[in-house]
Amino acid sequence: MLHTLKPPRKSIVPRYLSSDQQSCPNLYQADVWCLTLPLVLSLQQISFQWPTLMLVIVFFSLLIIRCVCVCVCLSGCLQTPRWHINLLSGCPQTPRWHINLEPWASESRSLNDEAKRFLNYITTPQVSRRHHLNSHFGAWAVCLDPKYSLTHRMQSKHCRVYSFGLGVDDRSLERSLARSGCEVHCFDPSLKQPHLQQAQMWLHRLSVDWGDPKPAIVAPRPDYANTKKLATILNDFGHRRVDVLKADMESAEWKILENLVLEGVLDSVGQLLLELHLHWAGFEVGGDDPSVVRFWFSLLKELEYANFRLFHVHRDHAKPHIFLHKNVLNASSVYTLSWVNIQWKP
Repeated sequence: MLHTLKPPRKSIVPRYLSSDQQSCPNLYQADVWCLTLPLVLSLQQISFQWPTLMLVIVFFSLLIIRCVCVCVCLSGCLQTPRWHINLLSGCPQTPRWHINLEPWASESRSLNDEAKRFLNYITTPQVSRRHHLNSHFGAWAVCLDPKYSLTHRMQSKHCRVYSFGLGVDDRSLERSLARSGCEVHCFDPSLKQPHLQQAQMWLHRLSVDWGDPKPAIVAPRPDYANTKKLATILNDFGHRRVDVLKADMESAEWKILENLVLEGVLDSVGQLLLELHLHWAGFEVGGDDPSVVRFWFSLLKELEYANFRLFHVHRDHAKPHIFLHKNVLNASSVYTLSWVNIQWKP
């Protein structure tokens, strides 16, 4: 008589897996029971009739194949860096080590052609201007169009805002969002206290970077010891989503944005507000001037590929007209841009 085994109703998940790995719906469902399936079938209890024997062979063959597939998936989950796991779905993503550079603007690969394409891109909104914009806070703006969910999230008191800066004096946008029902976290490594609650906002002596600090290396400045990747900050705070991410990082924005793209963290962001500094290449951005502008443009195109659309542009006319240490096309050295994730579903 052939004894059949039924899988347990609940998935058996190894205890050493992280919470993100345990939430992966594609890898850790009922199929994982095969990893701990007790081999209790006894050949002495099986009648060696050919039809029965063939069924047993087919059963164990399929069982082995499924076990191998699950083991491969488990191995991939354990070897994949933690924040290559998608924050929304909980499933691992393929690690990326560099962004995809866009083709050159022209065969000449000149600075003028690259700058013209880049400046045209950052000054052309991709979302219709009839959408209601909250633009009462100088250069900064958030999109309040009902179809992009921020308004509904504010009304239901589920909105979360991250604001990064150094020695920021004007927090009018943050205060307004806090009064509107948002949970606002302001990060500033220059604060004297590690954490502080002030005017309906939480202040943290911390800032965002494109890499986590290494304990064995002494930071060249005290501020550097208070910086972490956005993925690490989200993990430390237990947050999976941020409705609005605002950042004025004083020329570190390019490498930080690259890190967000490569680690897939953008899926967790509803709106992205950035101040861009164009007077020089930025921290750890190398190459000749045309290559730098091509890299900038490619990074912003990555935002578009991640379903972000530009809806607000502010050119700071008070800043010098310097573009990579030159006067190129009368460009300002500072632009503030705002994007909305059109596919974001909190």
